[in-house]
Amino acid sequence: MRENPSIYRKRMIPDECVLLKDDVILEMNEDIIITKWNTLKPRRDFHHGYSCYYLNMGIKVSKFYREDNTLLYWYCDIVDYKYEEKDNSLIVTDLLADVVIYPDGFVKVLDVDELAIALEKNICPVDLVIKGLKRLDNLLSFIYDDKFDILTNHIERIENKC
Repeated sequence: MRENPSIYRKRMIPDECVLLKDDVILEMNEDIIITKWNTLKPRRDFHHGYSCYYLNMGIKVSKFYREDNTLLYWYCDIVDYKYEEKDNSLIVTDLLADVVIYPDGFVKVLDVDELAIALEKNICPVDLVIKGLKRLDNLLSFIYDDKFDILTNHIERIENKC
């Protein structure tokens, strides 16, 4: 992958593909891309944050902040990546299931029902759903084995430099 690819967020539900035009790539290598961003549209619940795209794991870990710069939560997307060499773009497809880790350590798994909907409506092929479920299980293992800090260290390191 070349330096500074354009990053697109592709969703299945709803069907959309959005250029993350204002995201700033802070660091990248063959394993990760770390970005800093503000919300695409103003929101009351969160304002800005950082994301680390784990290219080999199919996970995106994001740290969400409120406008006053207090931590809201860590948000983990299960994703698939497709790099387009011709226009140096990375398409990040949301595989629907998400995990939120709150500052008090509470863990919440979200949108697993959307996987079933995607299968029922033939929005997502079975092999991609299987891949997503395996990635979700891998992420939950990191969390439940008290190793989530391995996935947050890159963002924490970058934040300390800023």
